[in-house]
Amino acid sequence: MTGTTGRDPMTATTARPTATGETDPATPAAANRPMVPGRHRRGVQWRRKDYGLVILAAPAIVFFLVFAYGPMAGLVVAFQDFNIKDGVFGSPWAGLSNFEFFFTSGQMARILRNTLVLNALFLTATLGAGVLLALMLNEIRGTLLRRGLQSAVFIPYFVSPIVISIFLQAFLAGVGGRGGIVNDALNVFALPSVSWYTEPGPWPWILTIVKVWQLGGYFSVIFLAAITSIPEEVYEAGVIDGASRAQMAWRITMPLLKPTGAVLLLLGVGRIFYGDFGLIYAIVGDNGILFATTDVIDTYVFRALRTYGDFGTTAAIGLFQSVVGFVLVMIALGVQRRYSKESSIL
Repeated sequence: MTGTTGRDPMTATTARPTATGETDPATPAAANRPMVPGRHRRGVQWRRKDYGLVILAAPAIVFFLVFAYGPMAGLVVAFQDFNIKDGVFGSPWAGLSNFEFFFTSGQMARILRNTLVLNALFLTATLGAGVLLALMLNEIRGTLLRRGLQSAVFIPYFVSPIVISIFLQAFLAGVGGRGGIVNDALNVFALPSVSWYTEPGPWPWILTIVKVWQLGGYFSVIFLAAITSIPEEVYEAGVIDGASRAQMAWRITMPLLKPTGAVLLLLGVGRIFYGDFGLIYAIVGDNGILFATTDVIDTYVFRALRTYGDFGTTAAIGLFQSVVGFVLVMIALGVQRRYSKESSIL
């Protein structure tokens, strides 16, 4: 109990001058505390540990500034008749002629079709395989077995494309281009052998199988990490309702993986105009017979640069890839926000 002149510290107020010069005795004391310079800036409060995070991020920021944003100044080459003697800033201006060369070369339709078809197959197949592998690995109860299998399916991600091409040569052509493990298996069932390296038709599916083998385990690890973040209470509720493991995987796990899948799909759409140059060139090389279904923008640019040494045309094609990829990412973001706002990253 306080006296008539006492003040309750929990409700203490401090007088504050008003617009008329008078004081407002009902203003809380905390409102009269002076602002500490640098503490609040545009609604963001900086703490001491935030500076440590900035220092940790500094090497990555410098890396991208030097190797990602710095070279963007060289995009001017796409509009020049570039030659090494005059350099980037001394080469004569060519306008849009470098773009015209690509679009009027007669090969643009085939190259764009192959790039889109192959990347669409790669993206859908690898994401589907990643989800399926993650669901199967999540159902394994033994911790050691699950971790061992998880490591085993992740190993192909580190295998070099050159090694993959050697394996594929053994499977499809064998020693000296004769036979091969696949042809031997076909002969067992009285089916004729196939000259795989002279038949362009099956190669989109062959490359897709290789891509699934290489990236399926990688994506499964990402989806497994998302599965581990799902609260256990959700599955306990499913058990109480009498749901089977398959029903819980389909009705609970799959819907909760949508945000992760949406992000991976968005990233894939952004690079749908970029072919996997390392894998495709290591396997196909300069085999012109297979170009009808395997020649993508990146392999075409490499051959053009190696054959003609035309830096302007190759830079123009690279700029075209980047601009179209940016447009596709923005379109995908718009579709995602419209139809699946809960999984949108913006």
